[in-house]
Amino acid sequence: MGAIKLGREKIMKNLVIVHSDGASRGNPGSAAIAVIIWDENKTAILEEYSKSIGETTNNVAEYKSLIIALEIAGKHTSKEVHIFMDSKLVINQMNSNYKVKKAHLRELHQKANDLAKSFEKVIYTHVPRTNKYQKQVDKIVNLELDKQKCCRQ
Repeated sequence: MGAIKLGREKIMKNLVIVHSDGASRGNPGSAAIAVIIWDENKTAILEEYSKSIGETTNNVAEYKSLIIALEIAGKHTSKEVHIFMDSKLVINQMNSNYKVKKAHLRELHQKANDLAKSFEKVIYTHVPRTNKYQKQVDKIVNLELDKQKCCRQ
C-alpha cells in the first residue's frame, strides 16, 4: 500500500520523518532541492517541497535542502524530527563528527543548527541513495533539475 498524501495538516505531530536531498548538475552547476515530510510511520506524506536554487555546489544544495526541511518540519512538530539524507558530509557535520572547514558552509551549518534548536530532538542519519525513501526525494530533485534544463534550451 502506498503512502497517502495529506498536504497541510493542522494536527501537530510528536515525530516527523524527513527525507531531504540537494543536487547540482556540474559542481558548481544548476541546482535544486527537494524535501518529503512523513508521519512517524511513513504511511502518510505530510508535505512535499522542491525548488530550483540556481547555480551552486552540491554541498550547498544539500545544506539548503536541510534548512528548508527543518523549516517545513517546524510546521508539523516542535518535538522530534528524524532527518535522513544521502550526504555523508552534511550528516557528519550536523552530528559534529566532521568539522565545517569551508567558510561558505559554516553559515549554512549554523543556520541549520539554529533551526534545530526549535525542536526537542533532531536525529540526523545518513542513508544510501538506494534507500527507497531517499530514491523518492532524489526523483523529485531530478525532476526539478530537468525542468531547469528544459526551460533553458
